[in-house]
Amino acid sequence: MAPQATILADHNPVIPDGPELILGIIAFAIVFFFLYIKALPGIRKLLEERTEAIEGGLLKAEAAQAEAERIKADFTARLAESRHEAAEVRAKAQAEGAALVDEAREEANRQRESVVAAGQAQLAADRNSAVSVLKADLGKLAVELADKIVGERAADAALQERIIDRFLDELDARLGVEGARAGEAGVASAAEQVG
Repeated sequence: MAPQATILADHNPVIPDGPELILGIIAFAIVFFFLYIKALPGIRKLLEERTEAIEGGLLKAEAAQAEAERIKADFTARLAESRHEAAEVRAKAQAEGAALVDEAREEANRQRESVVAAGQAQLAADRNSAVSVLKADLGKLAVELADKIVGERAADAALQERIIDRFLDELDARLGVEGARAGEAGVASAAEQVG
């Protein structure tokens, strides 16, 4: 048993025998040559395609990102311009609205003043007409009353006119213009009672 132990001890399992080492080197060279000729070009081609695809994708992504940035900047500029235009339109509309309101207010004031002036003119004309009618009626009533009090009829029209004028002047002097109206109404009612 001892000689077998020395053989095993002399033989290192890590270092192969000479013919086995040569056969392993030849087998490795054949496999390497086959892989170098057949598989390595396909692997290189595949690696190049993947590299180109990755680089192309990166370039496309950079181009797309640059385009997106450009579009975003354009959109931001247009949005700012639109906001500015909207503010201008809003300000212009407010100014036009205020101008229209002022014009409408002025027109309404003009119409109101026109209506008030026309009303005052009509009121003055109606008042003058009413005063004329009342003076004439009051004059007639005064003449009739004077005739009844004196007991004779004033035949002269000029005399009647003077009596009427004197009576109305005295009435105006006592009561004033506003009081004259009330007095005229009172004289008319008194004349109706007398008559």
